[in-house]
Amino acid sequence: MKDLHENKERVNKKILPSFFNDASIVSFVIILFSLILFYFTFNFDAVPPILNRGIQPATFPKILLLLIIFLTLIVYFMSLKKPWKKQTILPKNFYYTLITFVLFSILSKNVDFFLGLSFLSLAISFNWGERRILHLTFVTIIFPLLVFLFFETMLNLRFPGGVITNLYYY
Repeated sequence: MKDLHENKERVNKKILPSFFNDASIVSFVIILFSLILFYFTFNFDAVPPILNRGIQPATFPKILLLLIIFLTLIVYFMSLKKPWKKQTILPKNFYYTLITFVLFSILSKNVDFFLGLSFLSLAISFNWGERRILHLTFVTIIFPLLVFLFFETMLNLRFPGGVITNLYYY
């Protein structure tokens, strides 16, 4: 009887840890939150015809949420092959990245969105170890330019005014 109980515990340790680990809990929370937000996108109001030059208001959030769910599933399945390391102390880069996001939100709201996006791209790349000037230049200048061209020309979305954006629009 004791052997049967020990064997059952050994089987549970093999099955349960692979399902109830940190990666599965984090993935479940992200996917659940994304699905709830996805449900709310069906309740967006219709846009008046004068403003309907690009995509419908719910299309972009739906695409973004589906992308988040898809990428979360990829991370989860990758974690099954290579489990996450447990860390008690987060690296300094993590805190620098949080500060960078706060500065990005202040800069993009008060000065210019694309200036903020350039700063965000540069600061995160630099914080996480990129030191090559060519790569930093690409991330700082080309990436925000591609974002602008994609949203402006393909989706016909107008960005809020700012220092750099006003030069383009006026």
